[in-house]
Amino acid sequence: MAKIAHKLTAKQVVGLPLGLHSDGGNLYLRVRESGSRQFVFLYRADGRQREMGLGGTGPHGLTLAQAEEIRTALRAGRDPIREKEGESEAEHVEDGAPLFGAFADSFVAAKEGGWRNAKHRDQWKMTLKTYAAPLRNKPVDEITTQDVERILAPMWLTKNETARRLRGRIETILNAARVQGHIPVDRANPARFSGHLELILPKFSAANRGHHEAMRYGLVPIFVTRLRKREAVTALALEFLILTAARSGEVIGMTWGEVRLQEKLWTVPATRMKSGCPHEVPLSDRAVAILQRVAGLSSQAPDEFVFQGQRRNQPLSNMSLEMLLRRMKVDVTVHGFRSSFRDWAGDETHFPSEVAEAALAHAVGSKTEQAYRRGSALAKRRELMDAWAEYCGTSCVAVAPA
Repeated sequence: MAKIAHKLTAKQVVGLPLGLHSDGGNLYLRVRESGSRQFVFLYRADGRQREMGLGGTGPHGLTLAQAEEIRTALRAGRDPIREKEGESEAEHVEDGAPLFGAFADSFVAAKEGGWRNAKHRDQWKMTLKTYAAPLRNKPVDEITTQDVERILAPMWLTKNETARRLRGRIETILNAARVQGHIPVDRANPARFSGHLELILPKFSAANRGHHEAMRYGLVPIFVTRLRKREAVTALALEFLILTAARSGEVIGMTWGEVRLQEKLWTVPATRMKSGCPHEVPLSDRAVAILQRVAGLSSQAPDEFVFQGQRRNQPLSNMSLEMLLRRMKVDVTVHGFRSSFRDWAGDETHFPSEVAEAALAHAVGSKTEQAYRRGSALAKRRELMDAWAEYCGTSCVAVAPA
């Protein structure tokens, strides 16, 4: 039988020219234009063609014998990539480009000390390990536009905010790899968007979200900044609606008898709730500040409206909030801010989904479960709404006292 393995010698590994050279048994040595040398496996597993970069061949890299040992795992019917994914990714070796996963982890570790937001650090780590998993065992200089597009395309319309953030993080990692000399300086970044991925990814618009056009939550802090520059009661009412994730009818019909400022709590009566059940809304400091500001415009009698229209003790009109959006030339709906909140809670926080659904007064589970959640989730919902208010105000100036 012809010998199919051990075609290469240690001397050849050092001296072979540019190209892909077989050692037999699916093991190859790749020599690049830069002169770097890396062992790779090309093989089929689970019906798919797969490639596994093993590392460079320099003094601190793999020897030919070590690379051939890994081939033994393949002959034994094991999948080296899956085994490798269960362990820590290969570390950077001197003469070969590092794997994306190892380089990304080292990049985050070096940068996270300057990130004050713990959730921001967690999001970087999670997206680069979970969503970018197909890239982790590829050398950074071998990642292509097609590799990035295959990751982003399935989620571009359904989880656009997450997909956009992931794309930016991949681009940053590859830029850093170029700066450190692992990618040729004249090679364009395959994760760049303008004039590149934007031409092959499906166009995303607010209409993709469904009937109620929602503002991307990443734009909400900017919008709130604009909103706070307006002195009208309508602007205060709209900001209050955003901060509480409430429906317009719930806010417009709000009376002082429903508010307990000392407890920072607003109880919407069943008659104004879509579910037909009363709903307790925890109020953030900014929401309380808004109520304190409008308090001087009325007697605060229990039956008096909080956000009054042009006539005393008459509520704002049903269209007042929508008309404000039109005057501000913002092509979204008032109701859509509930979707903005829900997307933010799902993508950017670790709060359980049932807490976010409870904040929106959505019915989840049986009536018994719903009654239990209304009481038990209040503290968690308060934390969630405080975090949402803080996020909405990240681009805003401090609120002047009432």
